[in-house]
Amino acid sequence: MNENGMNTCPLFIDGSWTDAGDVATEPVFNPSDGSVIARTPMCGETEVDSAVRAARAALPDWSATPVVDRARILFRYVHLLEENFEALSRLVTREHGKTLVEARGSVRRGIEVVEFACGAPTLLMGDSLEQIASGIDCDTIRQPVGVCAGITPFNFPAMVPMWMYPIAIVCGNTFVLKPSEKVPLTAIRLVELLHEAGLPSGVMNLVHGGVDVVNALCTHPDIDAVSFVGSSPVARHVYQTATAHGKRVQSAGGAKNYMIILPDADPAFTVDALIGSVYGCAGERCMAGSVAVAVEEAAQRVLPPLREALDEMKVGPTDREPAADMGPVVTRQHLDKVHGYIASGLADGASLYRDGRGVEVPQTPEGFYLGPTIFDDAATSMKIVREEIFGPVLSVIRTDSLDKGIEACNQSGFGNAAVLFTGDGKAARTFRNRVSAGMVGINVGVPAPMAFFPFTGWNGSFYGDLHMQGKEGFAFYTRQKVTMSRWA
Repeated sequence: MNENGMNTCPLFIDGSWTDAGDVATEPVFNPSDGSVIARTPMCGETEVDSAVRAARAALPDWSATPVVDRARILFRYVHLLEENFEALSRLVTREHGKTLVEARGSVRRGIEVVEFACGAPTLLMGDSLEQIASGIDCDTIRQPVGVCAGITPFNFPAMVPMWMYPIAIVCGNTFVLKPSEKVPLTAIRLVELLHEAGLPSGVMNLVHGGVDVVNALCTHPDIDAVSFVGSSPVARHVYQTATAHGKRVQSAGGAKNYMIILPDADPAFTVDALIGSVYGCAGERCMAGSVAVAVEEAAQRVLPPLREALDEMKVGPTDREPAADMGPVVTRQHLDKVHGYIASGLADGASLYRDGRGVEVPQTPEGFYLGPTIFDDAATSMKIVREEIFGPVLSVIRTDSLDKGIEACNQSGFGNAAVLFTGDGKAARTFRNRVSAGMVGINVGVPAPMAFFPFTGWNGSFYGDLHMQGKEGFAFYTRQKVTMSRWA
C-alpha cells in the first residue's frame, strides 16, 4: 500500500512476489471513470538486476528440461487461462478501457499463441542429411538464446505479452517481462496463472517501471534477447540500444495504415469494416486503419453512411451495463494528445467531417472520452496523415486512381498494414504486389495474422529481422547449431 491506501503493484522475482520498496509510483487509471485503481512502482537498475540474476540462475536447469515437459506446463497454462478467461477480459477492460467484446477478442488471440507454443516438440525439430560428403553426415538442432526480456505496450495488456513469453520459455529460455506502467494488472494475473501451472522459480520474472527499466533491460550484460512493442521512436531506440549491447532484438513500432476504397467496393460492407478498423479499441492499436484513400466516387458512396452509422454509436464506460460500442482512450494525457492532432488537422486545412470532441457521457463525466472523428480532404503533407494519432480519428484523402493511392501509402514511412476494398481481382493483385506493408488486407479491415503466422511489420513499423508469432517467433528465441559427423 502507498500512503493513500492504494495498492502498489508487486514484482515477481525468482518465484516470489515482492514489494518494490521505496520508489516513486505512477497511477493506474480506470479510463471509463477516471478513477485511480492501483499504482505502478517506477523501478530501476537494481530491480532489473535482481530479476535478471534470477532468470540467469534458472536457465541451466530450464534449458535442459525436456521440451515435452516444458510444453506440458503450457498445456496446463492454457487450461488455467480458459478457466479465467472472463475475469481476464474484464481486467483488461477495467485498466485499458476496451469494450468487453474487444477485451475478450484480445485475450483469445493471446491464448492462441500459447496453444501454438504447445506445438514446440514439432516446431523445434532440426534438419538432417546423411552423406553430404564421403562418410560425413550433417544435422541442425535449435537451442535457447538465453535470458530474454519483453517490453510491452498499454494497448493490449494480455495479447502482446503472450506474443512473447510463451514461445520464449517453451524454447528453453528464461524471461523478464516489463508491462506498460499504464496497464500492469493484467500482466500480474497472467504471471500468477503461469506460476500456478507449475513453471519453476526464476523462469518467469516481472518488473515494473518506465524508461529507466527499458534502458536497463536493453543494456544489462546478462540479457541475450529483447522483444519490444510500442511507438516507432521508442522501437528504434530499443533496437539501436540493445543491438549496440550485443543483443538479438525484435522491435515492433507504430503505424499509419492506409485503406484504399475503390468505386466498386460494396458501401455497406466497407462501412462496417471501416468502423471496426478505425474505431475498434478506440483506435488505440497499431493495426487500426487511420487513413482512407477514396478513389473517384468512392467517398460519396461511403462517407455519408459511415457518418450516419457513427452517429448511432454509443460512446461510454465499458466496465458497466449497458455496454458501450466504443470506450475511452487510456489516459487524460493521451486524450489531450489526440485533441492536439485534431487541432493540427484543422490548422492545416482539412475539413472536419465529423467532430467527436463534443461527446457527452453523463454517467461518467470524468472518463477519457472522444467520439468517432473524421477528417475529409486531407493531404499526405498534413501531420494528421503523416503521424500515428492512436485514437478514433480517420483522415480521408481523395484521389482518382489506385496507382495514386498506392503511391500515397508507400510514402508514409510506416509499413504495418494496408487494406484494399474492391471486387476487382486484378486490382487486388496489383495492390498486394506493389504496396509496401507487411500485412495486407483485401476486404479485411484489420489484417492481423493469427498465432501461426508472423506479425510482419515493415519499414518504420519494425526494427529487426525475425518477427513475433509463427515460425519466426521460434526462430527468434532459438539459435541453430550445425553438427558434421564422420565416424571411421
